[in-house]
Amino acid sequence: MAMKRFLFDSNAVTSFINRREPFSQRVRDTRLAGFALGTCEPVVVELFYGLELSQSRDANIIRLNHGLSRLCCWPFDRAASREYGRIAAALRKQGRPMQVIDMMLAAVAVSLGNCTVVTTDSDLNTIDGLSVENWDAAHTNEA
Repeated sequence: MAMKRFLFDSNAVTSFINRREPFSQRVRDTRLAGFALGTCEPVVVELFYGLELSQSRDANIIRLNHGLSRLCCWPFDRAASREYGRIAAALRKQGRPMQVIDMMLAAVAVSLGNCTVVTTDSDLNTIDGLSVENWDAAHTNEA
């Protein structure tokens, strides 16, 4: 079985970079347990887009690059593309629209296997086969 992975969405990456609690404690515990922490290219795209619109653009880009250097960054590859097609079609058939970036993030997580998305976005809970956790909630010893 593949190593357990935790894939951060854009809000989780921001919590990671800003070392917010209880998020930071969960990061420490998860790393001590030997699990992989990271994000994916669609999330990085979303973060850089947001920074281009920020008033402190240059300083924030430096902070983001530093934060990303401490995380794995999984690609959006052919396997993720296949999962995206499955996820997007299923949600459309169910009449549940979702942002493209969120479906791309979910597709990367599902294609990796043994991967949990860390997010505060409850919409992701509706995707079949996707494990989701909110690390901004009260800390538990699940990792």
